[in-house]
Amino acid sequence: MIKWTLIVLLVLFLTLLTQVGGVVMLLAILLARIFGWQRRWKKIVLSLTLYLIATFGIIPQVAPIFGREPVQHTEQIRPATWFTVFTNRNYVRPAVNNLLITSAKKIKPFGIQIIYLDANFPFINGFPLLPHLSHDDGRKLDLALVYEDKEGAIIPAKKSRTGYGIYVPPQNGEINQTQRCKKAGYLQYDYSKYFSFGAVNTELNFSEKGTKALIEALLENKSIQKIFIEPHLKSRLKMTDSRIRFHGCRAVRHDDHIHLQIHP
Repeated sequence: MIKWTLIVLLVLFLTLLTQVGGVVMLLAILLARIFGWQRRWKKIVLSLTLYLIATFGIIPQVAPIFGREPVQHTEQIRPATWFTVFTNRNYVRPAVNNLLITSAKKIKPFGIQIIYLDANFPFINGFPLLPHLSHDDGRKLDLALVYEDKEGAIIPAKKSRTGYGIYVPPQNGEINQTQRCKKAGYLQYDYSKYFSFGAVNTELNFSEKGTKALIEALLENKSIQKIFIEPHLKSRLKMTDSRIRFHGCRAVRHDDHIHLQIHP
């Protein structure tokens, strides 16, 4: 009973983490029974093999049926971590890829790369991409902020191992939305700090000119419906486009990344 309870919990966890991992695990258990494999290491190897085949061979071919495709990697577009790709959290609608490619060309002269974080799963609208509230239809994508060195040169990098959780806090006189939201009872507002898994590139600073150039390049595309960043960053960057919005206290703070979404 304990064994099957653990299996059910693991299947649930892998499903929530990768969307397809739970199904792959069940298939591996079935095949192991058919082959008469009792050793645990054989089952683990079989599961990993099937998962890799599914993730990198089958899913990219099937996802377009559901209107999604992997984020296209180029010299200027890359994931913050390959864990995103390995867990199938890198799927978007084709219009998002077009948006990224177009925007990347515009910011190339500035030395800016587009470093993306979580996108969406490959299948089924409404399937949650935890811990996000809205990454469930292929239209959303998170991007890393832009950073620079002490001399002001743009450095394509991230500030945490995941790209989340290392913030650009408000300065004196700026809106402290985190304080307001937590005071209103939304204690989860800065919980993403627990998902940084450690700071990196601590010598780098937030690049106002680089981040503004990236957002302006994105906004030149009519497909953009919304961009979420913290109110103090919108004010600091002197951006007034109505598509740059506050995401609400029910979400988490957005001074560690940029959230974009396209029109339906």
